[in-house]
Amino acid sequence: MKAKYINPYTDFGFKKIFGEEVSKPQLIDFLNSLLPEKNKIVNLTFKNNEQLGTTELDRKAIYDIYCENDKGEKFIVELQKAKQNYFKERTIYYSTFPIREQAEKGNWNYNLTAVYCIGILDFTFDDYETETERSEYLHTIKLKNQHGKVFYDKLTYVYLEMPNFAKSETKLETRLDKWLYFIKHLEDFQSMPTIFSDDVFEQAFEKAELSKLGQTDLSLYENSLKVYRDYKNTIDTAFDEGKIEGKIEGKIEIAKRAKQMGLSTSDIAKLTGLSQEEIKKL
Repeated sequence: MKAKYINPYTDFGFKKIFGEEVSKPQLIDFLNSLLPEKNKIVNLTFKNNEQLGTTELDRKAIYDIYCENDKGEKFIVELQKAKQNYFKERTIYYSTFPIREQAEKGNWNYNLTAVYCIGILDFTFDDYETETERSEYLHTIKLKNQHGKVFYDKLTYVYLEMPNFAKSETKLETRLDKWLYFIKHLEDFQSMPTIFSDDVFEQAFEKAELSKLGQTDLSLYENSLKVYRDYKNTIDTAFDEGKIEGKIEGKIEIAKRAKQMGLSTSDIAKLTGLSQEEIKKL
């Protein structure tokens, strides 16, 4: 059956739904579904999603979505399609840029606004110690001391493991449940389920409908869908073959495959951990 709606795991689809100026109501609603009531967002401003480090040796950090609310709090939203080396380290590295950009010249008291890093993962971490952890799809991480008390409450990492989200339509309880169900099943819908009958979701479905895309956007989407499928297949195959366990030979092999697929040098660098200079030489 031909798809009626875009795949939100594609770069094009994700940014169409959440990353455009007209998509702010959807992004605000999604982020608010993750935040406590006291931290609700009223308005957002999209920021430049390419942040350079303070030295030439720093790697360029490229975010899927980077925005700031009316209180100056920063939000990085990343869609991660497949497992890769050092993913947790990469999100922590990314979080340092919106922290460092708050530094002021001259006298400054180091008072920082909050930073939130949100990862929507099309895979699971697979490093759980208990079966209870294995079934969880929402992970909220803060900096804590040895007693489990929050030491610093202005840096939050949220990971959403989409394969672990298994709720059916009749079991959806929260706004977050609805958003995760929407993201996970959008490409399979042939019509908008009645549970989504409010303005925010209706607009999201309208933006995601393939028949509403112009020819240019449709071509961009089809290319993005091909890249997504090839990307997933390449990474899944690499993990199945055990080639991505930190071995340089495996990283080089993945980089070569990714180059043949047409992935950008920066994406390949994120995928393998190789430097862009190393990739260009392959």
